Amino acid sequence: MPVIEYKCPNCGTSMVFDSESGMLHCPSCGRDDNIEEIPDPLTRNVFTENEVSEYHCTSCGAVIMTEAETVATVCSFCGSSVVLGDRLTGELAPAKIIPFSISKEEAIQAFRKWCRNGLLTPSGFMTADRIKGITGIYVPFWLYGLHNHIEVRGLGTKVRSYTRGDYHYTETMHYEVYRKIRLNYENVPIDAAEKMNDELMDKLEPFPYGQLKSFKSPYLAGFIAEKYSYDESELLPRAKEKIRQYIDSYIQSSASGYATVSFTDKQIDTTLARADYVLLPVWMVQYDYNKAEHTFAMNGQTGKVVGKPPISKGKISAWFAGISGISFLSLKLISWMMGGGFW
Repeated sequence: MPVIEYKCPNCGTSMVFDSESGMLHCPSCGRDDNIEEIPDPLTRNVFTENEVSEYHCTSCGAVIMTEAETVATVCSFCGSSVVLGDRLTGELAPAKIIPFSISKEEAIQAFRKWCRNGLLTPSGFMTADRIKGITGIYVPFWLYGLHNHIEVRGLGTKVRSYTRGDYHYTETMHYEVYRKIRLNYENVPIDAAEKMNDELMDKLEPFPYGQLKSFKSPYLAGFIAEKYSYDESELLPRAKEKIRQYIDSYIQSSASGYATVSFTDKQIDTTLARADYVLLPVWMVQYDYNKAEHTFAMNGQTGKVVGKPPISKGKISAWFAGISGISFLSLKLISWMMGGGFW
């Protein structure tokens, strides 16, 4: 059976993952089950790719309509949480998952607090309660382990100044600089869902990778989950580019004893040590303001919110006016202290 639903043994209600307790929870009778003790149907059943083209809710029998990338969803007719098992096996099976630790109610409160902290956002945006929708999504990521062998050559200078008699001397010494470096980066995250905004997902970092758990399908109950759109080889160039700035920064810091350094040759050999397919928790918030919809994302473990809120032109003008006023007063004060005038 490709559709997996976790029914409460007591009352038969569809159970969901509870982010606060970390248990599989029944919203009707309050039963809690330890996910680590629940046999996962995916470990017993093997489905071939494209084995089924239509899914039916096991509670009401309705056809479940989803996009091709969806692996967990909610029945639009009866509200039951379902997992599409055949989309989570074989190469499509995640290795790890970070479960949600922030509930929907906590996410809403945290988002409202974040809105109120916007210094240049319109007052109406900060006070309005216009959350159009909030959805908990397990976003597919590849976590890369990248090993780097680096050799750099360049020219450096050291400058020494001293006084001898009536003369002041500046001595510049030139050096050849050579560094051989080995840098290993672990858990470099790259989101693998085509529909997710890469910039938004990058800004959600860091995720607490110490919370990674072996994947079990009950963690998905009650949430939306996506499978990857791109495999690890397709996203490897982006992972390499992501660590490039850190490599350059480390190279620069390795020659900190010089007054100036210019590197003339850099050889960076990056090899893929591993790539793990994982699901990471994200709350997606749709916020309706001034007849426009704004999309925000929240890290489902840390509560970090990212997105671009609207900017108040009036507040920007007031801010610049305040800066200009302060600058004017500062110049006036300096001019007065120097005995001059300022017009």
